[in-house]
Amino acid sequence: MSGDREPGDQNAERTAQRERSRIARDLTSAVAGLPDAAIPDALCRACVTLLPEVSGLSASLAGPATRTGIVLFASDEVASELADTQFTLGEGPCTEALRLRAPVLAPDLTRGPDARRWPLFTVKAAKIGVEAVFSVPLTAAAGQLGTLDLYRETAGAMSQAHLRTALLVADALTLAISALDHASADSSEVVTWLQGAEADREEVHQATGMIMMQLGVNPQEALLRLRARAFAQDQTSTGIARAVIDRTTDLRHE
Repeated sequence: MSGDREPGDQNAERTAQRERSRIARDLTSAVAGLPDAAIPDALCRACVTLLPEVSGLSASLAGPATRTGIVLFASDEVASELADTQFTLGEGPCTEALRLRAPVLAPDLTRGPDARRWPLFTVKAAKIGVEAVFSVPLTAAAGQLGTLDLYRETAGAMSQAHLRTALLVADALTLAISALDHASADSSEVVTWLQGAEADREEVHQATGMIMMQLGVNPQEALLRLRARAFAQDQTSTGIARAVIDRTTDLRHE
């Protein structure tokens, strides 16, 4: 009986390998010859084409802790807000996928266990018309690079075929971002868009340091205060960080 299964297993592996190669070629072709500034949008459009069954998607780069990160690209404002909201609140499929190092699937945020799992995130998702979210980690050799996050406007599980495609897209995207991230500083093709993403994260770090000095608190408390202000004002952590740095927001006056 085991011998009867072997050809099928081999065929499945060959099929997966062909699909993996096709997806990698699609992403590579999407960015070939483009200037640095055009790379994130090109990668985003390629991912949308490869995953047409979802309403939108985003990719985020993880910070040193699982609750920090920035959005590399997003297909629309809803996808961008979903990703940034999770980092602001410190909860949601994205942050859990980073912690677990495994896909986190939430097919119905309107009821049941998914709705109770992340109460603050669920409220925000419902407010912007999202009923299902799926997060796949971008896992590189050095650790967790970030996440690929997909959303749907209506509740419902992903089919096995669609989930398999999402996993393969995440693998190819990880390779693409890793290659860009390790581009030579002497190359004429220096990847400035990743540097720009890193700058967004640095704004949160800078603002956290300022809050530490202003309030005399530790880094964890300072970041918590920043996130609390962002949540209270229905903004992102990055937005509040910029206001703190510009001194248009002062958390001492609370």
